[in-house]
Amino acid sequence: MTTRAFNVLFLCTGNSARSILAESVLRKDGAGRFNAYSAGSHPKGAVHPAALSLLADMDYPTEGLRSNNWDEFAVAGAPVMDFVFTVCDDAAGETCPVWPGQPITAHWGIADPAAVDGADWERERAFVMALRYMKQRIAAFTALPLASLERVSLTAKLREIGHAEGASSPRSDVA
Repeated sequence: MTTRAFNVLFLCTGNSARSILAESVLRKDGAGRFNAYSAGSHPKGAVHPAALSLLADMDYPTEGLRSNNWDEFAVAGAPVMDFVFTVCDDAAGETCPVWPGQPITAHWGIADPAAVDGADWERERAFVMALRYMKQRIAAFTALPLASLERVSLTAKLREIGHAEGASSPRSDVA
């Protein structure tokens, strides 16, 4: 691996909440070392307002966040990804496009905060927990000595991160 910024793509089916949270957190917490992107297999077309509100409240960037299709990253001229992480179980089970550059993949599933029904405080708590779990995974990822790990060891460590607190599924070996 090189000293250039690594390109990281977070995938979720709807690309409206979890993958958006991850993109924003890595943009800020990995600034200069990582370029963060997110996409979905069936994007909702809009970012969930609760995700945008929470990110803004926590001083994470929201400018330019959008719900886009993962096909944008599988075409000629798209940024070549170094890492692709699925953050929802549905996306992990789907057949992903062939990513140029053969990125390292892992599944970091967490429960969908946008699917929570109930009182306002319950929905807000779900988004806060999703952000907390994503921040923990990203902190573990950005702390890895990426340049000194060989591919097999790095893949194993990234999949281990997917088993962290808040994992939505024991499947951490797909992406």
